[in-house]
Amino acid sequence: MRRFEETGGQPRPGISDLLLTTRGRRSGLLRRTALAYVRDGDGDGEKEAGGAAYVLTASNAGADRHPAWYLNLAADPAVTLQVGTETFPAIARRAAPAEADRLWPAVVAAMPSYAAYRAAADREIPLVLVTRT
Repeated sequence: MRRFEETGGQPRPGISDLLLTTRGRRSGLLRRTALAYVRDGDGDGEKEAGGAAYVLTASNAGADRHPAWYLNLAADPAVTLQVGTETFPAIARRAAPAEADRLWPAVVAAMPSYAAYRAAADREIPLVLVTRT
């Protein structure tokens, strides 16, 4: 996260990263996580409802449990995103199965390691669509 801020939101050249802030589902405290993303402007109503969606992958590096940030936004979908130097409120939702099927190739193209995580995980790895509110 420090590198994200030091570089104006470009910590890894060639990879799109953002900062996601969720509210802890048990603590109620704000939690910030750096994540890679891809954009999708073709989701159901995403263009009309806040612009193209930011697509996040709840891979947890292939672990058998969902990452904490995913559990937090499942409990409270109101989040804050920082993309580059811009920070804005957003709403998150899990991609429907048909959306996830359509989006997985773009996700893997952006971050090839997600294919290995998906193969290794003993769970379905959710994709999350986040749109500006």
